[in-house]
Order: sequence, then structure tokens, then C-alpha cells
Amino acid sequence: MEENPTLESEAWGSSRGWLAPREARGAPCPSPGPSLSSVLNELPSAATLRYRGPGVLPWGVPEEEEEAGGRSRKAFTEVTQAELQDPHPSRELPWPMQARRAHRQRNARDQVIYGSGTRTDQWARLLRRSKEKTKEGLQSLQPWSWTLKRIGGQFGAGTESYFSLLRFLLLLNVLASVLMACMTLLPTWLGGAPPGPPGSNTSSPCGSYNPHPQGLVTFATQLFNLLSGEGYLEWSPLFYGFYPPRPRLAVTYLCWAFAVGLICLLLILHRSVSGLKQTLLAESGDLTSYSHRVFSAWNFGLCGDVHVRLRQRIILYELQVELEETVVRRQAAVRTLGQEARVWLVRVLLNLLVITLLGGAFYGIYWATENTVALQEKSLVQQLPLLKLVVNYLPSIFIAGVNFVLPPVFKLIAPLEGYTRSLQIVFILLRTVFLRLASLVVLLFSLWEQITCGGDSEAKDCKTCGYNYKELPCWETVLGQEMYKLLLFDLLTALAVALLIQFPRKLLCGLCPGALGRLAGTQEFQVPDEVLGLIYAQTVVWVGSFFCPLLPLLNTVKFLLLFYLKKLTLFSTCSPAARTFRASTANFFFPLVLLLGLAISSVPLLYSIFLIPPSKPCGPFRGQSSIWAQIPESISSLPETTQNFLFFLGTQAFAAPLLLISSILMAYTVARANSYGRLISELKRQRETEAQNKVFLARRAVALTSTEPAL
Repeated sequence: MEENPTLESEAWGSSRGWLAPREARGAPCPSPGPSLSSVLNELPSAATLRYRGPGVLPWGVPEEEEEAGGRSRKAFTEVTQAELQDPHPSRELPWPMQARRAHRQRNARDQVIYGSGTRTDQWARLLRRSKEKTKEGLQSLQPWSWTLKRIGGQFGAGTESYFSLLRFLLLLNVLASVLMACMTLLPTWLGGAPPGPPGSNTSSPCGSYNPHPQGLVTFATQLFNLLSGEGYLEWSPLFYGFYPPRPRLAVTYLCWAFAVGLICLLLILHRSVSGLKQTLLAESGDLTSYSHRVFSAWNFGLCGDVHVRLRQRIILYELQVELEETVVRRQAAVRTLGQEARVWLVRVLLNLLVITLLGGAFYGIYWATENTVALQEKSLVQQLPLLKLVVNYLPSIFIAGVNFVLPPVFKLIAPLEGYTRSLQIVFILLRTVFLRLASLVVLLFSLWEQITCGGDSEAKDCKTCGYNYKELPCWETVLGQEMYKLLLFDLLTALAVALLIQFPRKLLCGLCPGALGRLAGTQEFQVPDEVLGLIYAQTVVWVGSFFCPLLPLLNTVKFLLLFYLKKLTLFSTCSPAARTFRASTANFFFPLVLLLGLAISSVPLLYSIFLIPPSKPCGPFRGQSSIWAQIPESISSLPETTQNFLFFLGTQAFAAPLLLISSILMAYTVARANSYGRLISELKRQRETEAQNKVFLARRAVALTSTEPAL
């Protein structure tokens, strides 16, 4: 009985330097040993929970312990006075809301009586408040903020991410439309009335171009022109060929395309970085624990029953995702070697099936694009306007068909591979985005073969002008028309699916009671398909905006209609998803796919600007060897000093130091990131050590207090 207190006293005295209890030292001492509450309050891990506000005793300190309480009160008063003099705002103090509010009001009264400190403090405080007010104002200007919160609470964060991405893409299109109006439309009309289309009798080695039809135009033809972008729309501000060959207009036209691409790149990178931070935090083991969801996820500033219920549903969905993925991980951890080999064999076979389906879809799109011109020349197609419209939309129909059929097949395949729900969503997204973007790439490749004669500049049709002037006299307008048809057909498809499939299915659910009605009416909002549809539509706009300048404006109107259509469909026909996925997947993966779409769209655009000769009878760059040739020609008219500076920016003397400096900065950034990573690892180890110290000290304190009465 005497050895244990002695050993405990030695360990106790070596840990904090406190005096051992009098029974352990063998000498009488009037002061009692430290209590368990004082031990816990002295631990470093309890530093943020020391107080309940200024002037209040620490947690767990009884009022009757006079001496220990006096010492604790004295130390507490000193720390409290130090924190009261702390220049940090009251919200950073470890106090409850009531104590912070009183502290803030007292500081406000002191500032009124004694002044607000030095001028530097005044300017810093004013700047901080201005930033907060500006941030709050920008957040209040965001459209549909309450609608997104309601969607997130009722259908989960994954569904909310779709509408958040839709709002972000709407912002990109609005910015592109404003830039287009300022840099393209205004210079066109301020420079005088644009000239009309060239006549059919215009002599040119590259053929003639007459977009206006001759004779009486029927209503069916007008409708066909509206849906295909031909006829009266072909020579309008909607397409590239309308704009006159003016040097300043050509420069602003080209600068508009680069400015839109740069702004979209910066905004998407900013969204991706913020989403990456959320993903790293969500994927870390500390934040995905159930204790975090239960004890730290609640917002105590909520007011109203509606907000409280929405927050409860969001936490419920997060816990549901955690439980689903935990079950899958436990099943994967107990697999035998034979079961693991069988799972990988199934995955290989399913991926071969996916590759076969994608190959067949791409071949169908290529065949439709190659044979559209030949089918349009047949007499039967020319006599029937509806059949002519179908043939004209044949590539769009094939693309929409494979995008409508194959994603449900991918969803049936993904659960068979044995991945978690989040990984299933990632694989579905990867396959679907590859299908959508690759189908667009196949279409662009087919058009490139038609425009450049398969890349053979010495071919008969391309030798004279550098492009196929016989079939495509204004190839930029033709490319813009294809993107215009894809955009319009995508909108018509969304309307048809909602009006002809989803709403009748919901009505059938109400008319047919029982299991049949429930089976027919149970619909879930398919987030991966819908998100990839948005990214595909935006990629089409990025590809075609240079050749169809009003395409961002049309896409803005389309996204507005799509938002309210999807919102109506969601709340009237869909039910909350039985299986959800992490919001962190949506926050990072969706902007990353959007960035991929921007990169893919920039390739054909840059190729057209630098390598393909512009059309001779239309467009602002007619008569140039390439679209980019207008820039050096415009620079040659500037002063000599400006010319030398701009040409110096394109030389190796500027590029080599820039590359060297960029490499140094990149190496420095990587080194700092590695050092921060090591520091974080060290802090984690120290945190684990402090937790072990806390347990050790608590056990010693309990042992001392339990043996004290017996002795």
C-alpha cells in the first residue's frame, strides 16, 4: 500500500513539478493534494475550455475549496485580464456567446468614451469591417441562395451541388455575354452599318457564298432555318460570317475570345481550389469521424423551425453516407484471396464491356457526321422538310442518343464492381464525361476532315484556298451552326424528357394505387447525369462561341429555363435519393471535369486560329493567311518602342528567364508545402502525445484521490 503512492508521487512530481501528497512524502503537511478537476483544468488540451466567461470560475472547480479555489481564482483572474487586453476580436475568445456579446458591448462603450485607439488601429478596424460588409453584400446578391439551402436539406448536398454548379455556369455565360456585347457588337455597329452578304456572281478563286435563299420562303422553311441556323440567321450577328473585315474589330474579336477563356480559367481554378480544400478536410480521418458529425456539425445560430429541420436533414444525409461506406469497407477488409481475385476479374470484364460500348458509340457519331452532306443531297430528303431537318440534326441525334442510353448502363455496371458509393459515383462520372466529351471530339474531328480535306493541303478541293471551299465556303459559320444545333437540341431534349416522361410518370403514380403506382412514380434526381449534361453543354458553348458569338447569350437563357425546369421537376416528381454521396466529391470533381472541358474546347479553337486559313468571302479575318496574322499586322501600326516591347515578349530572351523564375518559384512552393506537411505530421504526433499525457495524469489523479481517505 505504501509503494504505490510513492511511485505515483514520483511520477506526479516529475510531470508538472507539483508537491506530492503528504501521505506519500511521509511528512505532515496541512495542504491537501490536487483534485481531479484542478488536474484536468491544468492540462494543455483543456486550454480552450478553461472559462465560462470573464469573472466565472473554471469548469469543475468547487466553491468550497478555498485555498485551491483562491489560487485558481488568482491565476484565472490574471489570464482573464490578459485576454481582456488581447487585441483579437471577441469572437476568437474561448467564451460562450453571452460573454462574447457583453465583451463586445463593453469594448464599444470604451471606444466611444476613450476613443478608438491609434489611427492605424482605426484604419485596420475599418478595413476589416469593410471586407466583412462587402462579403456579406456579395453573398446576399447570389441568386437562389434560399432555394439551394432548401434543396440541400431535402435532397442532400449532392443534389444541391448540381444547382450550385448551374448557378456558377450561369455567371460564366453572363460575363462572356457582357464582354461579347462590349468588344464585338458595339464596335460592329459603331463603325458603320455592316455590309450585306456577297452576291452569287462575285468572282473569286475561292468560289461564291450566298446565304440568303432566293424566291418565296414557306413557313416550314422558316422553322427549319430557326432550328438549323441557316437562311436569315446565317447572315446575322449570331454567326461569324456576318462581321465585316475591319482591323480594329478583328483585334477586339480575337481579344474577346482570349479574355473569355482566361476569365473562365481563373474562376474555375478558384472554385477548384476551394473545393479541393473542402475535399481534403472532408477526407481526413479527424473530420469524417462520427463525433465530428454529431458534436461539431450543428449551427447554433439557426433561427426558425424550417432552418433547423433543413440542418437536421443535411446531417442525416452525411451520417448516412458515412455508414454506407463503412459497411462496404468492412466487407472489403474480410475478403479472402480467392474472393479478391474474383472481384478483380469481374472488374476487368466489365471495363472491357464499357470500352466496347464506347467504341460503337463513337463509330456511330463519326458515320453520321461523314454522311450528313451526302444524305442532304438526295431528292427524297429535299422534298420532305421534316426528313431534311432530321438529316440535318443527324449528328446531334446520335450524340444525344448515346448520351441517353449508355449512362444508365454505366450505373448498372458500377455496383457490380464492389466499390464504395463515392467511388461508384466517380467511376460513373469518369465514364460519362469521357462519353460526352469524346463524342464531341469525334464530331469535331469529322468536321476537321471535311474542312481541311483530312489535313491534306495538296488535295484538289483544298489546294487553292487551304480549305474545302466548294462544300464549305464559310467553314466558320458551318462550325458555329453545328454547335448551335447541339445547344438547341440539348434544350429540346431536356424539355421533352420532363414533359413527356417525368411528369406523365408522376401522374401514372397517382392514378395507379398500389405497388405498380409506386414503382412507376419512384424517381430520383440523377446527379451525375445532370451534372455531366451541364458540363457538356458548357463545353459546346466554349467550342462554338468564337464561331457563334451570341452562343453564350443563348446558353444564359437556356440555363435560366433549365434551372426552373429542374427545380419544378425535383420538387414535384422526384423523391430524396435512397443512396447519397459526399458533397466533397461534387465540390472538387465537378470543377475538375469542367476544367477538362475547357482544355478540350481550347484545342480546336487554337488550331483554327493559328493553322486553318480563314474563309475568303466572310468574317472579319477574310483576306488573311491565318486568323492570328491580324495581330502582328495590327502591332506593326503601333509606335516603334511599343512594337519592340511586344515582340520582345515573344522572344527566347524573355521566355527563358520567365521559365527559370517560374521553376524557382515552383520549387520554393513545393519545398514550403513539404515543410508544412512535415510540420503538420509533427503536430499530429504531439497531439497524440498530449492525449496520452492527459490519460496518464488523469489516472494518477484518480489513484491519489482514491487512496487519500484510506491513508
